[in-house]
Amino acid sequence: MYSRKIAKNLLDKQAVMVKIDPPFTWVSGIKSPVYCDNRKMISFPDERKAVTEAFKAMIDDKVARGEMEMPDVIGGTATAAIPWAAFLAYEMGLPMIYIRPEKKEHGAGKQVEGYLRSGQRVLIVEDLISTGGSSAKAAQAVRDENGVVTDIFAIVSWELPKSVTAFSEAGLKLTTLTGFTDIIGLAKERGDIDEKKYDIVMEFKEDTASWGEKHGF
Repeated sequence: MYSRKIAKNLLDKQAVMVKIDPPFTWVSGIKSPVYCDNRKMISFPDERKAVTEAFKAMIDDKVARGEMEMPDVIGGTATAAIPWAAFLAYEMGLPMIYIRPEKKEHGAGKQVEGYLRSGQRVLIVEDLISTGGSSAKAAQAVRDENGVVTDIFAIVSWELPKSVTAFSEAGLKLTTLTGFTDIIGLAKERGDIDEKKYDIVMEFKEDTASWGEKHGF
């Protein structure tokens, strides 16, 4: 329902870019034909509103269907998802927290920032899901503070098999506004990439680690 609209916004604002020669390099060293920077979208009021409203609508729908309970708190992962959590918390009139990648080495040594009562249900918001490892780690940090986490909502998922495993092992359900398949499919449909490039890019989702070597990068 929302996937095509969000995918179009991301492509229009170049928050998602597709490039094969040369490809992008992730922090992990993986060569990728796609780069996503959803932080760019906070600068565009209409597009960020579309994301926030889509998140809220999906939460309301899942709660109505009995697929999740209404969250007590919205949590954002530092740093890219903090503004999205803030927008959503404001829209829903809910408290907000954010989760650091690691505990602070000074002060109170906190990893979860904000006020969280024991037993509160926390919906964690992410901007992008790749392997899912950071989401699982954030959820565990909240659980360590006696918060309850069952769901992660994200703007984009790269739909990598590794993320499916990570979420399953962490006991988490993932809901995304759009994903790799729909974004790249729309890019081909619009003529942003041709059929040959489309096939090469789609290979990345199935063979992420060795995609770069396979194509000589």
